[in-house]
Amino acid sequence: MSTDIAVPSTKAMVAVDGDDHVDTERRSGGAPMTPAARVRLILAHVAVYIAAALFMLPLVYAFFSALKPNGEMFAMPPSLFGSEVRWSNFAEVFQFGPFWTYIGNSLFTSIAGTLVVLFVSTTAGYAFGRLRWKGRDAVFVLFLATLMVPAEVLVIPMFQVMQWFGWVDTYQALIFPFAFGAFGTFLMRQFFRGIPYELEEAARVDGAGPVRTFAQIILPLSKSSIAVLSVFTFLSFWNSYLWPLIVTVDYGSLGTLPVGLASFSGLTGTRWDLQMAASIISMIPTTILVIALQKHLVKGIAMAGLGGR
Repeated sequence: MSTDIAVPSTKAMVAVDGDDHVDTERRSGGAPMTPAARVRLILAHVAVYIAAALFMLPLVYAFFSALKPNGEMFAMPPSLFGSEVRWSNFAEVFQFGPFWTYIGNSLFTSIAGTLVVLFVSTTAGYAFGRLRWKGRDAVFVLFLATLMVPAEVLVIPMFQVMQWFGWVDTYQALIFPFAFGAFGTFLMRQFFRGIPYELEEAARVDGAGPVRTFAQIILPLSKSSIAVLSVFTFLSFWNSYLWPLIVTVDYGSLGTLPVGLASFSGLTGTRWDLQMAASIISMIPTTILVIALQKHLVKGIAMAGLGGR
């Protein structure tokens, strides 16, 4: 019986590789676009630009309104530009009240709250998504059911808990009550479930325990998902108004930025020009954060597997 095996020639292998390369280019979009496909692409870009412009219009109007005199805010007919450009409105914001204190409190509570949420969500997500323990799925469903409870319903019970702890009018009350939500845990669990288990098994063979595996393997692979959770959490703390308004009494020392924005309205009227300027200033940190992490946002949301792996 002959055991010779026919080996393809080098030219044949090159030809096959070349054909595969051509097919790959065609499948990946290397082939010329048809006129209909080009028209659809142009229309899609135009629709995106129009939607972006519509979303930007209120921000543009707010910015130019911050440069108007207060008496011209509701002038008829409305106009984008005022009779003069008052850049001094942005400086006067900081003289109107303890605006630096509001910014500092918002930054502190937002950063601290985000760090707490990241720690809780990543560890809980790892426990629900990677570790095997009795009753895991039932506990997760119960934990996830808390997302159906509106935050407004929890305000009064949470305030009573803060009174029992003696945390009313403290930074702890601004940070901890809503730092243990189920959304971050769900997001991280979905992402962790998509990481190959072979990596974890290889680490276990090398002698790594659950904590070391989590810190040295799982977390480094989760940067995009962590960035998404960081942005969502920071925005949630930064824009929170109702809870800081209820749980703080001394607004001069513990007031956050959304509460401080309401201070421009009083019995003598509303300084709309300063309120617009303060609103523009309040958007700067969040805008910088989103721009800095924008390359991770789409990737993190796509890799998180919200469809349910």
